[in-house]
Amino acid sequence: MNSVLAWKPAALLRLWPGIVIAVVIALAASFISSSYGGPQLLFALFIGLAFHFLSNDPVCRPGVDFCSKTVLRTGVALLGARITFPQVASLGGTTIALVVAAVLSTIGCGYLLARLLRRPLHEGILSGGAVGICGASAALAIAAVLPQTRENERFTLLTVVGVTALSTLAMIVYPLLVHLARLDGAAGGIFIGGTIHDVAQVVGAGYLISNHAGDVATIVKLTRVACLVPVVLALCVIFQARGCSTEVDVPALLPLFLMGFVVIMLANTYGLIPPPLVALLNTISRACLVTAIAALGMKTSLQALAQLGWRPVAMLVGETLWIAAFVFAGVLMLR
Repeated sequence: MNSVLAWKPAALLRLWPGIVIAVVIALAASFISSSYGGPQLLFALFIGLAFHFLSNDPVCRPGVDFCSKTVLRTGVALLGARITFPQVASLGGTTIALVVAAVLSTIGCGYLLARLLRRPLHEGILSGGAVGICGASAALAIAAVLPQTRENERFTLLTVVGVTALSTLAMIVYPLLVHLARLDGAAGGIFIGGTIHDVAQVVGAGYLISNHAGDVATIVKLTRVACLVPVVLALCVIFQARGCSTEVDVPALLPLFLMGFVVIMLANTYGLIPPPLVALLNTISRACLVTAIAALGMKTSLQALAQLGWRPVAMLVGETLWIAAFVFAGVLMLR
C-alpha cells in the first residue's frame, strides 16, 4: 500500500485493529518505562514478541504491517527535526567511506558465501545486499532486478524473515557490545548504524545507548539506505544486459522517508522550524518509533527463522558477522 494513501481516513478505518494493538503495546511500554525505568523501545519490542500470533490474524495483520512500515518511515522522517547538516558533516568523509565500503564488502561476502555453500549466486547477492543496506526493504528491491524464478521468490521471503529476526537480536546484543567495548556516543552510533540491518532496529538500538548515539546511528543508517538506489540500479543494468527477466518498481527505488528526513533536517538547519514545532515533531517521531517497534516485535517469528534451513541461515549469519567485524574494526581505527 502506498505510504501516503495509507494515511487517508478510509484506509485507516480498514487498518484500525492492528494499529490499536500496536498503540496499546506502545503505551504499555511507555508506562513501564516511565514508572519503573528502563528502555522504552526494548519494552515495546518484548511485549510485541509476546503478541506475535496476532500478526497472522487477517483482521489485525494489515494494521500491524502499516505500523511497521508507514508509521516507521514517518517516525524516521520526523527525526530530521533533531538533526542538522553540521552534525552530518561532522561524521566526515572517512566515516562515509567506511559505510560505503561496509555495504560493498558485505555484498561481496554474500557472493563468496554462496559459492562456498554451493547456493545460487543470486542468493548471495540478495542476502548480502539485504544485510549490507537496509534489511527487508533492500531484499525486496534487489529481488525485483534478479531473474524472476520461483526459487528466487522463495529465497526472498526467507531473507526477509531472516534479516528481521537477526536485526531484532542485534538490537538487543549490540548496545551491550558497545558498552563492553567502552565506545563513546559517536563511535557507538557509527557501529550501530553501520551494522544493524533494518532502520527501526538501528533507531531503537541507537537510542538505547544515548540520544547522541541514536542521532549518529540514524545518520549512518540513512547513508546505507541511500546506497540502495545505486546498488539496485547497477544490478538492474547488469542483469538486463545479460538478458534476464526482471521486474523493477522504479518508485520503490526512491525512498520518500529518506527525502522527508533530508528536507526536515535542512529546514531545521536553517532555522525554518520554530523551536516549539521542533519539540512537537520530536514527540510525534518518538511515538511513531515506539509503535513501529511494537509492530515489528509482533511480526518477528524466531520459529520461522529456525525453519529456513542451515545454508540460508549460515549465509545471513556470516554476512551479519562480517559487517559487524568490518565496521567495528573501522570504528577502532577512527578512534
